[in-house]
Amino acid sequence: MTSQVRIERYADQGRCVAHIDGRVVFVRFALPGELVNIRLDEPHDRDDRFWTGEVTEVLEPSDERVDPVWPLAGPLAWGGGVGGADMVHVSIPGQLKWKSATIAEQMRRLGHVDVDVPVAGVEDDVERRGLGWRTRIEMIADDEGRPSMRRRESHVRVPLDAMPLATDAVNAVAEAERVWEGGFEPGSQIRLAVPEPRDGETTGDDYALLVDGGLRAGSQHLTETMTLADGHEYTYTVDAGGFWQVHRQAPIVLANEVIDLVRQQLDGAESATIWDLYSGSGLFTLPLASATAPRTRMLSVEGAKIAVRNAQRNLRAIGLDNVDPRTGDVSKTLRNIPNDLAHPDVVVLDPPRAGAKKRVCEQIAESGARSVVYVACDPTSLARDTATLTDLGYELRYIKGHDIYPNTHHVETIALFVR
Repeated sequence: MTSQVRIERYADQGRCVAHIDGRVVFVRFALPGELVNIRLDEPHDRDDRFWTGEVTEVLEPSDERVDPVWPLAGPLAWGGGVGGADMVHVSIPGQLKWKSATIAEQMRRLGHVDVDVPVAGVEDDVERRGLGWRTRIEMIADDEGRPSMRRRESHVRVPLDAMPLATDAVNAVAEAERVWEGGFEPGSQIRLAVPEPRDGETTGDDYALLVDGGLRAGSQHLTETMTLADGHEYTYTVDAGGFWQVHRQAPIVLANEVIDLVRQQLDGAESATIWDLYSGSGLFTLPLASATAPRTRMLSVEGAKIAVRNAQRNLRAIGLDNVDPRTGDVSKTLRNIPNDLAHPDVVVLDPPRAGAKKRVCEQIAESGARSVVYVACDPTSLARDTATLTDLGYELRYIKGHDIYPNTHHVETIALFVR
């Protein structure tokens, strides 16, 4: 079924809202104000609360519309459909505007706070048109053993011969390892992880090609680096199959902002107790432990055992012994911690997409922490946790978005709460 609609406003998941006969339709590859022809997804039924659809033709384009910078990820009707870049039709400034509106709407609707949310892009992303940023990519081998992505609404696997979202270093390793030539077992999962070379470094063997979780080439332990604006430099060992911020500049951007906020809250204090929750391999742990207060004691908590082992290795490598790294569920771990770490001055948390949720927020409040620096990869979860923290006596004092996922609807947000 096809229809002509006027697009009204932004929605979530990179979609916009239109109406057909009074029914809400969530439309992919649209922009507010546009007049477009759309094809409704199947099945659609008059009893559905809403419909979904996708642009087939743009009759009156928005000023923020651009030709898809990666056509394969554009609309199905234009030969696309592989997913992974649902905002390829939007200019980079337009994407920042969209993400700002999305965060603000969720904070208003679920967080019960009315706030403007600036969203900052990353240096060079405008010039790169939002391409060349991913240091990790994942694909699946098609029936011919070639790396591929699935085309939406079908079982068709589209073979790839490059990955425009990936960094130059990732694509160079893919060429060197002949990834695009195929030869993989059909259905196998392919992951390529390549830390961004910095300061003239070369990739060398600091990369990993994983097939179904097993190392095919490169190194299982990768080396990432991050430098604060004040010159403090940190080196991290991370697992090739584990989590690390995927944008080539994200570790630097996020760590600098988090450390700046924590320093502001400590206000020159000689000693501090800090919690780093959902701490991963220690991206924030290392600078928090060494570059905030002269005498700092820390608790870090992370559920992934391999990540915690790497964090311990990273701490030892620079001689830090003022962190108590714990492995386990955050809420369960916080039930039993040493008295000397039980009352933090500042809590930093970077939870998964589902957010921290009510009980962890309650435990933070029960600890007496004066300040909370929340790093969020999902605006909806951040908004829900904002409502909880506000009910527990905290006030939102600062919020800023970071577009470390250009050409996608995803956005990272950093918020500061003060009791």
